[in-house]
Amino acid sequence: MLNFSLPHRYEDALVLLLTEVLNRIQFRYNQAQLEELDDETLDDDQQTEWQRYLRQSLEVVAKVMELLPTHAFSTLFPVLQDNLEVYLGLQQFVVTSGSGHRLNITAENDCRRLHCSLRDLSSLLQAVGRLAEYFIGDVFAARFNDALTVVERLVKVTLYGSQIKLYNIETAVPSVLKPDLIDVHAQSLAALQAYSHWLAQYCSEAHRQNTQQFVTLISTTMDAITPLISTKVQDKLLLSACHLLVSLATTVRPVFLISIPAVQKVFNRITDASALRLVDKAQVLVCRALSNILLLPWPNLPENEQQWPVRSINHASLISALSRDYRNLKPSAVAPQRKMPLDDTKVIIHQTLSVLDDIVENISGESTKSRQICYQSLQESVQVSLALFPAFIHQSDVTDEMLSFFLTLFRGLRVQMGTCCPWFSHSSENIGFHAGPQRNISTGCRVVEKFLKILQVVVQEPGQVFKPFLPSIISLCMEQVYPIIAERPSPDVKAELFELLFRTLHHNWRYFFKSTVLASVQRGIAEEQMENEPQFSAIMQAFGQSFLQPDIHLFKQNLFYLETLNTKQKLYHKKIFRTTMLFQFVNVLLQVLVHKSHDLLQEEIGIAIYNMASVDFDGFFAAFLPEFLTSCDGVDANQKNVLGRNFKMDRDLPSFTQNVHRLVNDLRYYRLCNDSLPPGTVKL
Repeated sequence: MLNFSLPHRYEDALVLLLTEVLNRIQFRYNQAQLEELDDETLDDDQQTEWQRYLRQSLEVVAKVMELLPTHAFSTLFPVLQDNLEVYLGLQQFVVTSGSGHRLNITAENDCRRLHCSLRDLSSLLQAVGRLAEYFIGDVFAARFNDALTVVERLVKVTLYGSQIKLYNIETAVPSVLKPDLIDVHAQSLAALQAYSHWLAQYCSEAHRQNTQQFVTLISTTMDAITPLISTKVQDKLLLSACHLLVSLATTVRPVFLISIPAVQKVFNRITDASALRLVDKAQVLVCRALSNILLLPWPNLPENEQQWPVRSINHASLISALSRDYRNLKPSAVAPQRKMPLDDTKVIIHQTLSVLDDIVENISGESTKSRQICYQSLQESVQVSLALFPAFIHQSDVTDEMLSFFLTLFRGLRVQMGTCCPWFSHSSENIGFHAGPQRNISTGCRVVEKFLKILQVVVQEPGQVFKPFLPSIISLCMEQVYPIIAERPSPDVKAELFELLFRTLHHNWRYFFKSTVLASVQRGIAEEQMENEPQFSAIMQAFGQSFLQPDIHLFKQNLFYLETLNTKQKLYHKKIFRTTMLFQFVNVLLQVLVHKSHDLLQEEIGIAIYNMASVDFDGFFAAFLPEFLTSCDGVDANQKNVLGRNFKMDRDLPSFTQNVHRLVNDLRYYRLCNDSLPPGTVKL
């Protein structure tokens, strides 16, 4: 935060600027211009013209707040208060009608004034939310009272909106006023959510002081949220409430949150088998919040006060309830006839896995304890997924979702996923390469990609849990996946496969090269013992073949992988590479330069040729170069001799790569000249 004082004339100018900007975003002062702004058509940033105008204006407000916090707050807050009074005063106009409640404001002029006031309130709520960052950190104590005033007002407004249900009220102009009332309610929740980091800092202070004021703020906020967690509430409002709930559970994390009656209500509603399910996004958010309440460590408390045993039991119950229908599918995986229609089964799979996937992803960076509890709760669902997978192998949408779930599990709960190891011993049958991708590579591509991503996580694991499955993983890649995709245009799958092969080599080097004590003592004299040579050779051959493909992105990726393996593991120096592959790779790379097929990568290719040739410069100059020139077609013997003589025996990188590029350019020039002459002029 900048700490300096501005001259008074600048202060006055900035306050004037702030007042003017606030006036410009209010219909009360600037209706004619604001009504011209389009609020329906989205631009490339998914914003309407009105949203862009408002956002840019709020950035000016935020900048003034940064420079003049006290002045900015004292200018903005009274304007917000004025509009809030109008909104909070609507209760007196609510009357009971036959079908529910109605807002008894009917005069056209009054409706127009109310519309403008509600639009302005919505904008000012966004402005207040935008300023939340200027009340936290080092200035928390100094600006505490101002922030508390704002937060208390926001809590009051959200509770008011939820209690009198203005979002469900009948109005004289429903197409205008109803969206306005919903938007104000949603923006008040969003503004309060913006203060979640302030609430978290207050939580940590309150922990030391045990203040009832903080408990009341959180409890009242929950009273405002809970009625909105309903299928009867409009999505915009429902999602705002869900996001605020997630922030309370994840950012603020008060110890007492789970004991608040309103939170218990949400738990009961979400785990009730007879309750209507929320829209997908809302269901996922609420389940994330409830899971986080039980899984995330409470701030400022030692490990022995975290109550892990009881939280673990509660989390297992939560996951059990959320996956109830999914776990009931397990018998149908082996039954010849499914008990319910396929579409219904797919819906259950999608709904459950989207929730479980999100829960895991959101605790993947947390402590081992949180991840352990999560995995214990998920064990049965994981086993059901493994059992269901073969039954749905020909339903690519289902296998895609299941593999996404497995991928999230392996990434998020790596250490806890050892029990899935047996699945990889027969992974080729599970993934269905014998039928799926061969018959229809396009529908199988996404499934194969996800599967390869999972294997990438597996082969990187440093422990011994997954090591026994390395042979079958390599075999699956080289014998089943690679032959199918090698000659097909499936760039995404190829990129994932070669990343898997690279990670297999990089993280499991000793699977191929056993380093002995003698070899490490006599570095350069003794050779490392080679193991699993056929698999290593097959992988290297696949890399070599990829350099003959037109895909420049794959070429660049794989060249980088080889260079990395050389930097980290001295790949080019290994006996098997040096004696059987080195000059084959140099030959391929030189041919690529000659054919100009990957000109954008000239520099990278030149450096790679140097790194390979430098392993055996004598062999390069004495044997490889003459052999390469002899095999070149389109040039005569004399021209080949000139090319050979002109290639100087420099051994430093800049000179060597310069010689390579000169050789390539001269060779292309000779061919061009020879092609332009009448047939028979040059004896080739």
